[in-house]
Amino acid sequence: MSIRNVAVVAHGGAGKTSLVEAMVFNTGATTRLGRVEDGTTVADYHPEEINRHVTIHTSLVPVEWQGAKINLLDTPGYADFIGEVHAALRVVDSALFVICGVAGVEVQTEIIWASTPPALPRLVFVNKLDRENASFEKALESLREKFGANFVPLQIPIGTADTFRGVVDLITHTAYRYADGKVETGPVPPDLAEAVAGYREKLVEAAAENDDELLSKYLEGEELTPEEIRTGLEAGTREGKLVPVFCGSATRNMGVTLLMDGLARYLPAAEGDAAAPLRALVFKTLADPYVGKMSFVRVFEGTLRSDSAVYNPNRDRVEKIGQIFYVRGKAQTPTDRVPAGDMAVVVKLQETATGDTLCEKDKPERLPGIAFPEPNLAVAVVPKTQADEDKLSNAIAKVLDEDPTLRVERNHETKETILTGMGELHLDIVAERLKRKYGADVTMRTPKVPYRETIRAEAKVEGKYKKQTGGRGQYGHVWLRLEPLPDEHFRFTEEIFGGAVPSQYFPAVEKGVREAMQEGVLAGYPVTGVAVCLYDGSFHPVDSSELAFKIAASQAFKKGQQQAKPVLLEPILNVEVTVPEAFMGDVMGDLNTRRGRILGMEPAGNNRTVIHAQVPQAEMHRYATDLRAMTQGRASFRAAFSHYEEVPARLAEDIIKKAREAKEAAEK
Repeated sequence: MSIRNVAVVAHGGAGKTSLVEAMVFNTGATTRLGRVEDGTTVADYHPEEINRHVTIHTSLVPVEWQGAKINLLDTPGYADFIGEVHAALRVVDSALFVICGVAGVEVQTEIIWASTPPALPRLVFVNKLDRENASFEKALESLREKFGANFVPLQIPIGTADTFRGVVDLITHTAYRYADGKVETGPVPPDLAEAVAGYREKLVEAAAENDDELLSKYLEGEELTPEEIRTGLEAGTREGKLVPVFCGSATRNMGVTLLMDGLARYLPAAEGDAAAPLRALVFKTLADPYVGKMSFVRVFEGTLRSDSAVYNPNRDRVEKIGQIFYVRGKAQTPTDRVPAGDMAVVVKLQETATGDTLCEKDKPERLPGIAFPEPNLAVAVVPKTQADEDKLSNAIAKVLDEDPTLRVERNHETKETILTGMGELHLDIVAERLKRKYGADVTMRTPKVPYRETIRAEAKVEGKYKKQTGGRGQYGHVWLRLEPLPDEHFRFTEEIFGGAVPSQYFPAVEKGVREAMQEGVLAGYPVTGVAVCLYDGSFHPVDSSELAFKIAASQAFKKGQQQAKPVLLEPILNVEVTVPEAFMGDVMGDLNTRRGRILGMEPAGNNRTVIHAQVPQAEMHRYATDLRAMTQGRASFRAAFSHYEEVPARLAEDIIKKAREAKEAAEK
């Protein structure tokens, strides 16, 4: 049986999960059509998907039709989960784009189309033609306007909205009418005869152009047979010269079997030699509470066998292959082998992660991995209780294993765990998953800005620590000179003459200064950009100690910082925004309101421009969400730390006040 690996992609709400459900139903694998609204579809089976009625995880749903096994990868349609789409597109041989007959081409469809490899064969299904205001012609027009590809309708609808009754197959001149779950075939309705003739002429011409023999026959005025038309369409589709367009209604199972015929006929079969050395790629990882870690695998060459050992060149690790499953959504069927071209799930791999290769130890070959988008919406993760804190580290590690579009780091300055994701919905679901699957209940809040403090003037200060109790006392005495050091974090020097302070105490003085720099005098933020010189002092031959000099230096530094015109610094980010030219004015205006400085612009192709700017980190926390709203999701950005700058006085006053209030509250 030949295999088709197909990514089913769309903007959220276009109906691709319902379409996959109808295809499963039509093969007899289920006895009734599930509904997204009821949480009963084969593909959307995770609790967060059932609760929210959206696809969050890519599901592997194979169907068998017309002698072919079609591995459908039902992918998410929302921007927050675009990483799942990238992974699916890496391991398929073709893509099925689902378009809403009411909305036409929507933003996420544009983004996915642009990220799809140009040579990847594609089909389009115009869905929801039974909805109010649906229009096949307008949907087709939006496809051509947005993508400019050679879209070739193979069907047109009979009626529209509440009069939608079926479709006309342009190849066979057959009308398919649907009622009460049944279909009847018949002649083309008279009122559609002219439209059918026009569409069919273009269809035959498009098919003929892909075969010299057919083209010659067409140009000579001979009629092409339905099989000849299909042969031409097949060649054109697989070479990327045309994109067949189907239509119907997934929820009413109208036009779906004709689409399935098209998937089996026009899309390329998976290639690969089952007898060759193994080459497989893990494209998704899930943690299942019953079977453990699940690694979704596409076998490109060779055969993956249970109870075998394979090599992971990404980790330089030999992995034991235990149980292998074929899956359809959450349903699992054990198998002992997976041949080249097919997809399956391996359980309980120890170190293998998404994007890793599995091959033979003596014939290692690392496949290209998966290019995941970089996340850019950061939150601070705060456990609600001590018990939650104890579970959090292990829970986050497992969530990261499942989701390569998440990043986590510990900010030692702010003492926060920072989780960065693709958007608010993405992070909300992560928080939900941490609690539901791993028992770690957390809140997510805006991360603290790692402000710093520095000085703008020179100061000479004395620090003396003298303590006399019974027995030996403590004595340390220093004079320090503090100076601004704009281009460095810290520099310590000494100018002691005549042994006023013995050299053995110099390290203690530096240590005292460094400890004092951890908490500045303005708002308790770390101090940077200061040169400190020990230039005088005194000691006691019996009572002096390293501890005494460290304390004296710390006291002197704090006093000196107050006298040296302390100021607050904030981190500045280098920001690159890639934006369609139509939104440039809005984006630049918004950056200005964020106290950003526009440094320049450069063309990025496809009517897009890259804007280079520097923006305070404090103004960027919601930028991922705001930019998406501002540009209808069509822009992207990258940000990286650049340097620190002085906070404007009007803002610094408020920041300092809040920091002091927070400190006082914590001390109470």
